[in-house]
Amino acid sequence: MTYIKDELCKLASSDMYPLHMPGHKRRLDCDINPYTYDITEIDGFDNLHAAEGIIKEAEERAAALWGAKSSFFLVNGSTCGILAALSAALPKKGHLLMARNSHKAAYHAAYLRELQVTYLYPVFTEFGIQGGILPEQVEAALEADESIEAVFLTSPTYDGIVSDIEKIAEIAHQHGIPLIVDEAHGAHLGFHPYFPKSAITLGADVVIQSLHKTLPAPTQTAILHWNSSYINKERLEWFLNIYETSSPSYLFLASIDECVRLLTEEKEKYFDAYEKHLKDFYEKASHFSNVEVMGEVDLKETEGFAKDPSKLVLRATKAGLSGEELYQLLREKYHLQLEMCQGDYALAMTSIFDSEEGFDRLYAALEEIDKKEAAARRTITPQFLTEAYAKRTVRISIAEAQDAKTAEMGLKESVGKTAGAFVYLYPPGIPMLVPGEEISKEAVAVIKTCRENAFRIHGVTEDGKIKVVIS
Repeated sequence: MTYIKDELCKLASSDMYPLHMPGHKRRLDCDINPYTYDITEIDGFDNLHAAEGIIKEAEERAAALWGAKSSFFLVNGSTCGILAALSAALPKKGHLLMARNSHKAAYHAAYLRELQVTYLYPVFTEFGIQGGILPEQVEAALEADESIEAVFLTSPTYDGIVSDIEKIAEIAHQHGIPLIVDEAHGAHLGFHPYFPKSAITLGADVVIQSLHKTLPAPTQTAILHWNSSYINKERLEWFLNIYETSSPSYLFLASIDECVRLLTEEKEKYFDAYEKHLKDFYEKASHFSNVEVMGEVDLKETEGFAKDPSKLVLRATKAGLSGEELYQLLREKYHLQLEMCQGDYALAMTSIFDSEEGFDRLYAALEEIDKKEAAARRTITPQFLTEAYAKRTVRISIAEAQDAKTAEMGLKESVGKTAGAFVYLYPPGIPMLVPGEEISKEAVAVIKTCRENAFRIHGVTEDGKIKVVIS
């Protein structure tokens, strides 16, 4: 019998270095018994859902730090913030312009609110990852359909690609609609000139950030910033009351406040050291021959606006390694646990709490791998990525498909049918098929390729069947 706590203790006592979230990297000093501080809404401790005391003060400190009109603590992660923001911005059955590479929470909002969705498809970079959403894409979509009522984008992406939020916000506002930005992977942005600016200061109406991803805060802690004249604040708070737990952990609330305190008092110290660690790593890695680390120079203007240097996108195809093989090699031989891998690349997530030793260990491992001589190979080509995330024909809404009667069907037989469930690679969780879309022969071919290469694909059974709408 295996207990979760025992496995956590085993990991904590090992030399496995965390190149993954959460951003505290298990290095935040906190020599306390958590049960001592675990309380409910007793006298003097305010109420998250009707804040007027210490929680209100804490949220006001956060708003001042990030430069928002109002900020709201989230203990259900960015998920509840995305659900609330989209619900507040659009009426039921409203029309949303949404980036296809959105988090599944956005798709869940589309289902719950029965939204009509028009997709923006990110471009693909030559490095083999999804790029950003371009302002001209947003402009074209809004010019083509005046019924669109809000825009929703992810910036930065999981891999650190940043879109031109300032221009996109201007375009959205010119059309009289709000821009909501999922900045879950960018809570650290805006605190140092080495990093891109945050969407909060670039005109976005609502910005949702996961503190736990890139800052010293525990998993599940997040924050929502409101800066809008297009989205009613009271309506937003109403939906936060619906989607966020009625029993918020005071440990989480306190940890968010402590993160704000650290950034307010010591951000220069931490971010200056962080900049040095990253610059040193990128400079040394630039001399590799068979291992590639994606940098700002690898991103073209037609692929995205900027690259967040905190995300280390690693590729070793010239050394004969797929992303999965590189990921496993770093874990098993060098005891470096990365965030994820997909196709040709693996992703290491860093934060202001990464140690110099951690960066040195990663560099030493990659330096050794770089010396490996093997036939270069690619498991995912840019053409494959384009096909995997190609535009699909929407037959019915997500809500209609999810509520319809479905049945499992073989891939070959499913061609021409309507998808009854999501099909996606995880990570990163970007759907190749969305409920309500026509299942094309191209989509089926891509799914078969994923299965043949043992990619982590969700929505397909072990015997190769997917759900289709039958009524």
